[in-house]
Amino acid sequence: MARKTKGLFAAAKLARKRKNFRLSQKGFRQVFYGTRLKADPLKKAPQARGIVLEKVGVEAKQPHSGIRKCVRVQLIKNGKQITAMTPGDKAITFIDEHDEVEIEGIGGAMGRAMGDIPGVRWIVTKVNGIAVLELRRGKKEKKKR
Repeated sequence: MARKTKGLFAAAKLARKRKNFRLSQKGFRQVFYGTRLKADPLKKAPQARGIVLEKVGVEAKQPHSGIRKCVRVQLIKNGKQITAMTPGDKAITFIDEHDEVEIEGIGGAMGRAMGDIPGVRWIVTKVNGIAVLELRRGKKEKKKR
């Protein structure tokens, strides 16, 4: 294995080696090539609005079993389609096709999926401007669009 350069005039060689090493680091590559923004449908925004295309059931990963209720959403800002989870029991009953929903990140590590739901990185927070948690509690009723 090559040793680290030492000596009085070694700074140039060390800087060159550090520069060559940067492309092997994932974070630097994502910034350098711009793939971090390309891969993010929300384009670094905390929330986004979209239209519900369909309701889907996503099967949980092992060792859990069950079908997690999710919706396919087409974002208004750029037309990309994503899958977002509906929070809690019976939340899927308040969401219909062609409703306008607001989504936000689900909170997984480095913006990825969380828990046993594979590939789902977002959660539905509002339906037609009304918070999903208030709909579930019965505090408010959903507006018709």
